[in-house]
Amino acid sequence: MPRQQRLRRDPQSLAKMEKGGCAYIITNAHHTTLYVGVTSDLYTRIVKHREKEFARSFSARYNLYKLVYYELFHTIEEAIEREKQLKAGSRKKKEKLITGFNPEWKDLFDEIKYW
Repeated sequence: MPRQQRLRRDPQSLAKMEKGGCAYIITNAHHTTLYVGVTSDLYTRIVKHREKEFARSFSARYNLYKLVYYELFHTIEEAIEREKQLKAGSRKKKEKLITGFNPEWKDLFDEIKYW
């Protein structure tokens, strides 16, 4: 299988996500629980997490709303493959990945809401 091509974090690359996908990690205020997900529309998906659209979902039950990590891909299939890799990794690996991308674990929602 060819190596996945991740998109960079710049406006031109972000515009390419329209037909691609995104793997992401959200957490709660105290960073006690992590959730790995995949979507073709990151903004809309994060809004759904925040609004607890699905009240019985894992993210709603654990109050997961804070976007701390994301990766953009040219295709949804690449994003799904990356989601599987992230889910298979340990919490320690996820924390290292998040800290490398977002050292202060800031909520990145403001970064994506105007895409």
